Amino acid sequence: MTADVSTAVEALPRGQRPSARPIPALTLVSHPTATRIGERLLLHGLLAGREVALSRNAPDFTRPGEPLGLPLGDPFMSRKPLLFVPAGEGVRLVPGDEGRCTCAGEPIHGDREFSPEELARGVPLEFSGRTVVLLHLAPPPDSNAPASLGMVGQSAALHGLRRHIERVADLDVPVLIRGETGTGKELVAQALHERSRRGGPFVSVNMGAIPKELAAAELFGSVRGAFTGAQRDREGFFRAAQGGTLFLDEVGESSPEVQVILLRVLETGELYPVGASKPVATDVRLVAATDADLEAQIADGRFRAPLLHRLAGYELRLPPLRERREDIGPLFLHFARQELEALGETHHLTPSDPYAAPWIPAALAVRLLLHPWPGNIRQLRNVARQLVIGSRGQPCLELDARLAQELRLPLARSPRAPTPAPEPAPEPAPEPEVAARRKSTEVGEAELLAALRAHDWDVKKAAHHLGIARSSIYDLIERSPSLRLAGDLSVEELTLCFHACRGNLNEMVKRLEVSKRALNRRVKELGLVPKES
Repeated sequence: MTADVSTAVEALPRGQRPSARPIPALTLVSHPTATRIGERLLLHGLLAGREVALSRNAPDFTRPGEPLGLPLGDPFMSRKPLLFVPAGEGVRLVPGDEGRCTCAGEPIHGDREFSPEELARGVPLEFSGRTVVLLHLAPPPDSNAPASLGMVGQSAALHGLRRHIERVADLDVPVLIRGETGTGKELVAQALHERSRRGGPFVSVNMGAIPKELAAAELFGSVRGAFTGAQRDREGFFRAAQGGTLFLDEVGESSPEVQVILLRVLETGELYPVGASKPVATDVRLVAATDADLEAQIADGRFRAPLLHRLAGYELRLPPLRERREDIGPLFLHFARQELEALGETHHLTPSDPYAAPWIPAALAVRLLLHPWPGNIRQLRNVARQLVIGSRGQPCLELDARLAQELRLPLARSPRAPTPAPEPAPEPAPEPEVAARRKSTEVGEAELLAALRAHDWDVKKAAHHLGIARSSIYDLIERSPSLRLAGDLSVEELTLCFHACRGNLNEMVKRLEVSKRALNRRVKELGLVPKES
């Protein structure tokens, strides 16, 4: 199993991971009838060693859990089927008509084979410039699949998260939710509340916003006259959540003073309102969330290890959106439908003319699939709102210049032109490369991008920081859909960026996000003279 596939199922405990291998699948992301987005075709035949034919007339795409479905049915799609053929652990695509099928915007001429790693990431396929599907790996059908819990998507990672929530929901243990910003941590906290203390209040607190001087009073309350300005009793967040759930968001941003008083109440189960002489017993379900690396903060002395142990009675890890690309289409449709209902334009989702252009253009759907989504679901929701409102009254969604820049596609790499090998700058006394401490497969795209940015795209320093061989950095960039090398930049993009930055090489590195050394070489090849600062 590849690293990407294991990431998708790591949420399941070892003894309960599915024994059947993931199934190659196609999920609709753009279609002339937008309400069909999210329908799926499981390519079962590939696991049995058989090829699967796909045309506009067969086979049927269905929604997960529903028995009946429909074929693609797009009149612009060729009747001549294209074939999906087993290729070891990967899949080979045999197009029916030359040029009528594209992959990530590139026309497919002749057979195209996709590796297991590509399937795990997801491959956007476009048919006749109108219909877009994502070729990916799906979990095997499960008659005991958990309920949706208010979360949109059918990815293996999301299935695993739902199972974890169901297992811990009725247990009176603190839960720590970890995940990148915008992954929906409060939604998970609310799901836990609904299945444990639904009859009580749900109180959400941003821990980073509590001033240390008022921390005790904010959390535990105060009695009248306890301090200047205390004109009446105040219950505080803990007592406001009595009998329900207290959600401590951004707990990694808590000040040291807040951490101390929070640890005390977690250890004793009692709190003292400010100015009170008698303790008050607490009865709350505690759920905390963070996108911070708490272990690193502990090592730096910025977070207390005992508090982490108290908060993490059970941990839930939320997958970033780029690791569940098959959920992007359904999530986008979910948010877009909400905006359309507010505008009274839901007719866009079910057009009466099958020859009409899709409401979500194919090119836009591909951009949505390939974008790395650093802001995750929150960013996707904002993009959906911008697109719907910005295209109000139009028959199709339209990208404005700002969104087009935000969702820009990584430049395609020509299969005939190999990526130039990186040339190390001459050094008087080159140091031997640090031995790798990790496998490159252990480094995710987000960690790689963070390391490169932190070291101003100095590949050697980033490799040392990550504990991997420098040569592995280039392999990781090659495999990443959202990163590129200086050799991938077009002459036009280089020239425009050079003039926009007035030749400032450091500014160009920040904008283009490529190696400074390689960028300097490319700029000089064009006869341009860069400036260091």
